[in-house]
Amino acid sequence: QVQLVESGGGLVQAGGSLRLSCAASGRTFSTYIMGWFRQAPGKEREFVARISLSGGTTVHADSVKGRFTISRDNAKNTVYLQMNSLKPEDTAVYYCAASRVPAVVAGAYNYWGQGTQVTVSS
Repeated sequence: QVQLVESGGGLVQAGGSLRLSCAASGRTFSTYIMGWFRQAPGKEREFVARISLSGGTTVHADSVKGRFTISRDNAKNTVYLQMNSLKPEDTAVYYCAASRVPAVVAGAYNYWGQGTQVTVSS
């Protein structure tokens, strides 16, 4: 069982930056592939990024490539999402999630946080 708690969301102007954090409970964090997803009102949950067990491999969605960076610190049981050059279309609730397989679909992720709201004003 893994419990995930996101933080770091908020209101930011277009072009600004935010860093999201996701703290995991338990001693098995390093055995999970971690991902970030987002969901805007009226839209389906969308893959943003994922990171391998050691952090050596990352995958980012085309929509955020070059602007967002996922990273993890296994000693702190935490995964991060650095978001730069934010756009109004990045407005959504952002969720972190844990999976046993490297996937970009939400259904492959077993554990989810409660989400943190990111709002980008134009």
